[in-house]
Amino acid sequence: MTETSAIDSFADRIRTGGHGGLVSAWVGIPEPMVVHHLTQEDFDAVVLDMQHGMWDMASASNAVAQCRSAGKPAIARIPVGDFASASRLLDAGCTGIIAPMVNSVADAQALVRFTKYPPLGERSWGPTLALNHMKLSGDDYLRTANRLTLTIAMVETRAALDAVDGILGVEGIDGIFVGPSDLSIALSKGEKLAPDTDDIDKELSRIVARCRAHKKFVCAFGSDGKRAGGLLKLGCDLVVASADTTQLRAGAASAIAAARSFAVSG
Repeated sequence: MTETSAIDSFADRIRTGGHGGLVSAWVGIPEPMVVHHLTQEDFDAVVLDMQHGMWDMASASNAVAQCRSAGKPAIARIPVGDFASASRLLDAGCTGIIAPMVNSVADAQALVRFTKYPPLGERSWGPTLALNHMKLSGDDYLRTANRLTLTIAMVETRAALDAVDGILGVEGIDGIFVGPSDLSIALSKGEKLAPDTDDIDKELSRIVARCRAHKKFVCAFGSDGKRAGGLLKLGCDLVVASADTTQLRAGAASAIAAARSFAVSG
């Protein structure tokens, strides 16, 4: 299997299960070289955060190329409601799109219109970079793109929790991504940020059950590696083991502490 085919089998892999849990990097620093370094580690995928990260379309497209050259699928989280950018990112070769604040069936249907070709959606034709990356003819890409790419709706509000079955029932929505920080704010009515609590785990367990009933997958963000492992135990198919900024600062803090400790003890 070539690196390209490994990337483009990722969508089938996460849909069908049996993968033992997938772990993704999460990058908000708008620098493709950061992506290059992280793809050398044993991540199963890389998420480019365009909602709260600083990526623009040009830098994100270059980052997608870095991912694909390393044999890793790139997934992009778009800004809220920016479904037009979802089409452009798929054209650039992204394997998946995560859309935040999908709170209703109507939101899910709108997302599908931009990310899937007919008959599921109304995605406009123009996947020039994707064709180059995947080495497919136009006809082959058109026939397979809806299967090879992932449309993922974020559940992170009370409205989304109430509508989760309807969202999962929209044809073309491949899976759910749980945003535990915003969900904790919503559940506490704005009183606290508490993404790693029993209350979140209770809701996540219910979402996992609904995803299994609809034969769709579920993803979630973990604040660190241990939390990500706990999310896998809860039944998530893909987890994020903290963001690039958290990992960068934790690594720096660890190195500084080690240096100072050795200097004192030596």
